[in-house]
Amino acid sequence: MSGGVTDRIADEISDHPGRVTALFLIVTVLLLPGVFLMETDPGTERFIEGVDEADTLEDVTLRFESTFGPNEPSTQLIQTEDNVLTRSALATQLEVLEELHDRERLRVTDTMAAAPLVAEEIDPQANTPREQREVVEAATQQEIHDAVRALSDDPVFTSLTSEDLNPAAGEASATIVVVTHALPTDDDDQLMNLQHDVAETVGQVDETILVFGQGVLESEFQAIVYDSLAIVVPATILLILGLLLAAYRDPFDLVLGTAALVMTIVWTFGFAGYIGLPFNQLLIAVPILLLAIGIDFGIHMIDRYREHRLAGGAIRESMEYAAGHLLVAYGIIAGTTVVGFAANVTSELEPVQEFGIVAGLGMTFTLFIFGVFLPAAKVWLDERRDAFDLPSFGSDPIATEESALGRILKLGAVPARRVPVVFVVATLLVTAALGGYGAGVDTSFEEDDFLPPEEMPGYVEWLPEVLQPSEYTVAESVTVIEEEFAAGDDDTITIRLRGELTADDALQRLVRVEEDPPETFVETDGSAESRSILVPMALAAREDPTLAAMISRNDRTGDDIPNRNIDAIYDEVFDSPYGGMAEEYLTTDRDEARIVIEVRSEAAIEDVSDDARSFAERYRGDATATGQILVYQAVADAVFESAVQSFLTAIAVAGGMIILLYHLLFRRPLLGASTLVPITVTVCLLTATMRWLGIPFNALTATILSISIGLGVDYTVHFTHRYHEERETSDPVAAVTTTLRGTGGALTGTMLTTTIGLGALVLAVTPILGQFGLLTALSIVYSYLTTHILLPPFLIVLERFERG
Repeated sequence: MSGGVTDRIADEISDHPGRVTALFLIVTVLLLPGVFLMETDPGTERFIEGVDEADTLEDVTLRFESTFGPNEPSTQLIQTEDNVLTRSALATQLEVLEELHDRERLRVTDTMAAAPLVAEEIDPQANTPREQREVVEAATQQEIHDAVRALSDDPVFTSLTSEDLNPAAGEASATIVVVTHALPTDDDDQLMNLQHDVAETVGQVDETILVFGQGVLESEFQAIVYDSLAIVVPATILLILGLLLAAYRDPFDLVLGTAALVMTIVWTFGFAGYIGLPFNQLLIAVPILLLAIGIDFGIHMIDRYREHRLAGGAIRESMEYAAGHLLVAYGIIAGTTVVGFAANVTSELEPVQEFGIVAGLGMTFTLFIFGVFLPAAKVWLDERRDAFDLPSFGSDPIATEESALGRILKLGAVPARRVPVVFVVATLLVTAALGGYGAGVDTSFEEDDFLPPEEMPGYVEWLPEVLQPSEYTVAESVTVIEEEFAAGDDDTITIRLRGELTADDALQRLVRVEEDPPETFVETDGSAESRSILVPMALAAREDPTLAAMISRNDRTGDDIPNRNIDAIYDEVFDSPYGGMAEEYLTTDRDEARIVIEVRSEAAIEDVSDDARSFAERYRGDATATGQILVYQAVADAVFESAVQSFLTAIAVAGGMIILLYHLLFRRPLLGASTLVPITVTVCLLTATMRWLGIPFNALTATILSISIGLGVDYTVHFTHRYHEERETSDPVAAVTTTLRGTGGALTGTMLTTTIGLGALVLAVTPILGQFGLLTALSIVYSYLTTHILLPPFLIVLERFERG
């Protein structure tokens, strides 16, 4: 933004402050409805859209898991007790099923549960939940024990009971009920409402039974965001208002600064709502960034205006001076930051692209609101304060030359004055070490990242009733499923195999491939623990002597695995009572198979993913490894690659822009290059801190690199721009000292306000948001410290270099 343009804007602000203020207020009113048009899109599904592993998993699920099709959502009921196979526990389960079937609005089409199987084992004539409940209530505990022992070989029954099932004692600590619904449309809201009704119905019978399902998951994803914001936003507002009042020391300026912040949020999300962008988890970072930059712009504008007023300038003259000078810095900051965020548009992940778009829009609006509206409104307000002789409050800059803060800030010039070269070399060495250490930070993408914690933080109980978070059950449900039941999606990988599946040696190849499995796989007798078409084949043969004899006749190697007439044996298995299970592992046209392999739950998902892909190469034919673990690892890799790529692109493009602008405006491109030094050090410090604290790059914390660029550009451009102005009339050391006191004072007010105010995010009840709040606060502090400690000696060394 050239000096001529900024001068003309400054003239318009000082000449027509009322007109400019009114125009911005009208635009705000027009954009406000757009805020309410934004739809919330929480959860993890949009992160995995377009990921190859996710597409493969979806295809495998649709082809093999015929029990629950895409239009047949299911709800899981999890019952936990000391023993869920007692008469009373089974009767309770059947009472729940009875209530669910009786309520037509729940659209129950089928149920799978242990209690009906026990009842049918006792009395095969009991077909309805009511009849089955009456059978169980009339049975003796011995009859129930006998039924459980009889069912212990039934894979359906054992899959519905916990892994600690003891048939001899008739005991198990948990059981799961699968309820299938028929919904006319694939509507998330409809499913959330239906599962909410299921939870209410179940709670009327037994409040200890957990209700779990995709609708419950989506509902709690939304609730945790709203509950976190309900706690964090009031705390943030109170802290920011209190700190802004301390920075401005004038309630009128506080009102103006706060109004400008609110307008920035309204403009950004109002515009996003009008163009149809949804609110996802990443967009939580946008208001945080806009508040940080907006607070900084506001404090700088008011502080520079006060400096000129203190020197005897009139209202309009002082604002024309402040706006004319600061709009150059604001333009550089906003322009380069927008370009930096635009780099996120290159990401494979749609939510990351949307983050880049909305953040870029927000920075543009921040420039206009704090660069034009705020100074115009300040002129309009101060003229009326003078006209009506309203009381004046604090009107001095934050750090005057005589103040304690001003004297402390000037200490930052000591290294620049005494040992600048040594300081610069030491900084480069430390930065290299930090960068090497920080390069080892982990990456993570798990649904658990977005879930509420099982236990609320201790401070929650002290909150007023209106701020108390909802009761969450998803995390507990997930824990019970993982701990009590056989390996689920999170403890298995899936191999999709296409090839000659009817060849004589097809089944024996499946067994041989699984010998000597990788260390991350669960191993039994030297082979991977797996489920394939061999499981329903063995079960069917055990109950059907004819099929067993057929398999034996066609087994030429004596290992109970047929190696002739495979197609005919498949036909018999599909026609058996285990045909439904067979369809989960082999397509009816025999052209595709699914093999599910258990992996060690303690193994790192990165290692599991690597081993699964290598393991798939053992199969003859077209074999592809997939599964939830591989999907999450693929997204984690994409998140990390997106973060690094966006950072490198942003730092290169933004750095290039700053260097070019400093060359065009000041004929000092190296001064522009110096602004990148604190940013680079900040990022190295931040990644090193993340690794030290064990905080990985995840869907939300990956944005911290972009935020670090935005904050770093803001701090360093303010500093170098003021230094350039002071250098015109002072020697380098004096220019650095004046900049540290003047701009440093405003930056100190900004740093304290944003660090403490935005650091309130650590109070969020969702861990991922708390981590993000901590990293945001650290990023602000690091940007401030590197600007004030590292930049002065770099500027002195630069002066010596430029002089030759």
